[in-house]
Amino acid sequence: MNAELIAVGTELLLGNIANTDAQMLSEGLSTIGINVYYHTVVGDNPQRLREALDIARKRANIIITTGGLGPTYDDLTKQTICETFGLPLEFHEDIWEDICAYFTKRMKREDIPEGNKQQAMLPVGCTVLDNPVGTAPGCAFEKDGIHVLMLPGPPFECRYLFENRAKAYLEKLTHEKIYSHELRIFGMGESHVEQALHEIMVRGTNPTLAPYAKTGEVMLRATAKAPTEGEAEALLRPLIDEVRQVLGDVIYGEDVDSLEEVVLALLKERNMTLSAAESCTGGLIAKRFTDLPGASAAFRGGVVSYTSEVKESALGVPHELIEEHGAVSEAVACAMAEGCRRVCGSDIAVSVTGVAGPERDERDHPVGTVFIGLATKHGTICRQIDLSRGRSRGHIRTLAAHHAFDIVRRSLLHTVL
Repeated sequence: MNAELIAVGTELLLGNIANTDAQMLSEGLSTIGINVYYHTVVGDNPQRLREALDIARKRANIIITTGGLGPTYDDLTKQTICETFGLPLEFHEDIWEDICAYFTKRMKREDIPEGNKQQAMLPVGCTVLDNPVGTAPGCAFEKDGIHVLMLPGPPFECRYLFENRAKAYLEKLTHEKIYSHELRIFGMGESHVEQALHEIMVRGTNPTLAPYAKTGEVMLRATAKAPTEGEAEALLRPLIDEVRQVLGDVIYGEDVDSLEEVVLALLKERNMTLSAAESCTGGLIAKRFTDLPGASAAFRGGVVSYTSEVKESALGVPHELIEEHGAVSEAVACAMAEGCRRVCGSDIAVSVTGVAGPERDERDHPVGTVFIGLATKHGTICRQIDLSRGRSRGHIRTLAAHHAFDIVRRSLLHTVL
C-alpha cells in the first residue's frame, strides 16, 4: 500500500507553522507497512486541492489529508474531496451532539457557533473517526480502489485520531509491517560511514540500511518488512552484526537517543559516579546529563569554572599552571578534571576548556580549539579536539559536550586509560 499525504493550509505555505503532522504520520505509517512516497502541501484553495487530489489518486492507493476540517469559511477540505470523488455529504446527528457536548462540558460554553454544524457533515457511507479531543471529526472512505482519510490539522488532534482511530482502519489494508533498529554513531562522518558500508547498502532490498546526519553524529536505520516482528528480527540481526563488525566502537548504541543516555546506563551498571568541570561549555554537560531521568543515581555535581579565578578557587588549579600554559591547555584541562573529581567525590570527572568563539583567545588559540580532560582512579588523560569546522559558537559547544560524553563512554568500556 502506497500513501500520499496532503496537508491543507495556507499558513503552512507561508511558513507560519511547521508541518509536524506529516512527520508524525510518515513515522506511524512506516510502522504498519505503508509506504509514503509523496508529501504535498496546498493552501486553502479548492481548485489547487482538486488538482493535488487528481495527481495523488494516480500514484497512491491511500490518500491522507490533514487540515481544513474546521468551522470557518475557508475549511473546505471535506467539500472539495467529496466533489472530486463524487460523494455527497450527509449530516450526522450523533456527531453534532458530540460537538455540542465538547463545547458545553470541555469548553464551558453554551453559545455554540452555527458554523460548527458543518463539521457534522461527512461523506455518505464513510467510516467516522470520532474526535473526543476537539470539534473536528475525521473520516475514511474507499472509492474506486483508493482509500481516503481526512484528519484534523491541529497536531494534538491529528496524532490522537491517527493513533486511536485511523491506525486500526489502515492496519486492515496491509499484511506486513515495517520494523527497524537505529544505530547511533559518533566519531565518523556521514560520508565516511557511507563509504565504509557502501556495498552493504547497495545490495539491500529487505532489509535496508540508510544513514542520516544528525548534529555532530550519524544515525543508521536498519529496516525490514515482514508479517511478524520475529521474522523481521531474523532479517535485521545479521545485517546489524555485519555493520558492527565493519564500524566497531564508533557505534555507541542501538535504539538510544543520545551519548549521555548510554553513559548513564554504563555508570549505573558499574555503580559508578560522574562529575564535570566546564569552561567553554558553560554547564551544557551537566544540563544534558541531568535532563535524563535517574541521573541523580550517577551524577555527583559540576563546576562551571568559566574564569581562571574560579578554576583556581573552586577546583584548585594552580595559578602558576594557568600563567605558564594558559586556561585553554592540556595541563589546565587535566588539573580541572582532577580537582573536580576531588571536590565532587566522583569516580570519574570530565573537564572541558576551549575557545568557542567568535574570536581567538588571549594566547591566539583559533576558534574551535578544545581540550577535554578525564580523571579516574587509574590516572588522568587529555584529548585535544579541533572543532574549527563548527558552524557557530553554539555548535562548537554542542560538539565539545558530545566529545566529553564519548570519552567517558570509552573509559567505562576500557577503550581509553
